Amino acid sequence: MPFNIRDAVMELERHAAGQGWDQPIRVYALVATTVLLEREPALAETLGLSGAVDADDLTPVEQEPLPPDIPLEEALGRMAWPEAVTGCALVMERLVLKGSDVTLEPPRGADAAQWAGAQEGAEEIRMVAGVLRDGSRHSALRMRSHDSDDQVLNGQDLVPALTSALALTLEDDD
Repeated sequence: MPFNIRDAVMELERHAAGQGWDQPIRVYALVATTVLLEREPALAETLGLSGAVDADDLTPVEQEPLPPDIPLEEALGRMAWPEAVTGCALVMERLVLKGSDVTLEPPRGADAAQWAGAQEGAEEIRMVAGVLRDGSRHSALRMRSHDSDDQVLNGQDLVPALTSALALTLEDDD
């Protein structure tokens, strides 16, 4: 039975929305809830679970914060997951320029974040991306200017570079 990556990503998106904006990058292991409860029965009460659990449910387990001095790509390149981890997810905020496919660079010596925020069409977004070992992936995007649950975009291929990078963390290094 396939696991429900969409539900896990949307749960993480709602959780991140509840914490507000301007949050650091967060990384999660996605573990089959049945396996987690089998290995850690005391967690059922902590998680508020009673009765049977759907076999396709995943539980996000937040990991230690990423080192602030290491670029995201490098931090992801150093990640490896134990076999019990079914997948992984990442929540991050970025500034994008709407309607532009031009690569822009801040002037030499300028604060990049401040400069980008001052550009016409600048938009803050929160991205939640999740992948599973079986290749399943799902993403959700929330724009700060449209910050409501009914305005969250979601789908399999919204942030393909990010989901591909996450998928690499799940590969065996044989």
